[in-house]
Amino acid sequence: MTRVLIADDQALLRASFRLLVGNEPDLTVVGEAGTGAEAVALASSSAPDVVLMDIRMPEMDGIEATRLLDGPRVLVLTTFDLDEYVFGALRAGASGFLLKDTPPAELLAAIRVVAAGESLLSPSVTRRLISEFVRKPSSPVLKGLEVLTEREKEVLQLIARGLSNAEIMAALHVSTGTVKTHIGNLLAKLHARDRAQLVIAAYESGLVG
Repeated sequence: MTRVLIADDQALLRASFRLLVGNEPDLTVVGEAGTGAEAVALASSSAPDVVLMDIRMPEMDGIEATRLLDGPRVLVLTTFDLDEYVFGALRAGASGFLLKDTPPAELLAAIRVVAAGESLLSPSVTRRLISEFVRKPSSPVLKGLEVLTEREKEVLQLIARGLSNAEIMAALHVSTGTVKTHIGNLLAKLHARDRAQLVIAAYESGLVG
């Protein structure tokens, strides 16, 4: 059973999410928060696996709340696909983001993906978001990437461009196991928690742009 905490300042949306999530046999809602501060407090007491986190909330926004959470995976919900705050949330440790008008089935699937330890990064929206809001250096320098092999840098570039493991496998003509090994090495060498942080590292370093 995946435990879900809902954080949104709109009561109607919280009720909608609660109804949607609560009707699934493998998901359960363990709490609702109307502010970031409430989300942090409830996460500490209710031990959710996943937090559905709105960004714009009173008292404490979703970015600061995400930064303060230790344990649950965070799935950011936003109204606009180019919300500048989403990148801040990813940097703070969120595992991905969705638009609030995402179809119900996709939202439920996203919760399960994030709960399983994966990152949810829509290739098209994420590329636009990061390209728009990451401040890239004028002269790209692969700061912090010196520890990577050339093949690992190739894999990192493909991850940053939104390719799935299967697409990376096809692009590089390697096995699934090899792709997973490279990703594991990237996570370890760059001290990244998940795929979302690998994307951020690739853009911030100037490896892609």
